[in-house]
Amino acid sequence: MRVYWPTTLAALARLADAAELAVAPVTVHAVTPTLRDYYADADPRDLEEELEYVAMTDAAGESVRLLAAQTAGTAPRRVVLALDVPDAAVEVERTGWAAPERSRVRLTVALTLDDLASVHVDDGDAEADVRAAVAALPAADAGDDDARFTVEACEGHDLLWYDARELPILLSVGP
Repeated sequence: MRVYWPTTLAALARLADAAELAVAPVTVHAVTPTLRDYYADADPRDLEEELEYVAMTDAAGESVRLLAAQTAGTAPRRVVLALDVPDAAVEVERTGWAAPERSRVRLTVALTLDDLASVHVDDGDAEADVRAAVAALPAADAGDDDARFTVEACEGHDLLWYDARELPILLSVGP
C-alpha cells in the first residue's frame, strides 16, 4: 500500500543515513475507506489518482504543523515521502471526514529508506505562503476563518516530485 509520511527537510536530512526513518507505530496518510466514501461521487476513471493526491495533500498539511514545531533556520517547505508498505502493516481507524483525519492511518512497521518510492517537496516559490501558514496556525486552530484561508493557501502550490534515488542529491543541494 502506498502511504504518505509528512516530514520536513531538516528532519529528513537528519535521517538520510539512517536505516529507519521512523519506528513503529507511525502515523501516516493513505487512501482509506473514509476517504473513498468522501469521494464516492468522483469520476471512477481518475478516482485512485485523485484519492492518492488527497492523501498526499493531507500529509502536506501536517508537514506545515511539523514546520511550526521545529526551530527556525530551515527553509519553510512542505515535505512528504511516498512509501510502499505491506497492506497488513496498515491500521485504519475510522475518524472524521475532515482533513487530515479522513486519510490518517497507523503503521505497525518501521518506515525505511528501502520503502521509499518518491519524495515530494515545495519549490522556493511556495516559501512565503508556507511561512504565512505556519504563522497563522494558532489562529486557524482557534477558529479564525481568515487564518484558515492563509493555511489552506499552501495547497495552491504543487509539490515537486523526486524519485527515491534522487534523495541524496536533494539533500546535498539543501533547502
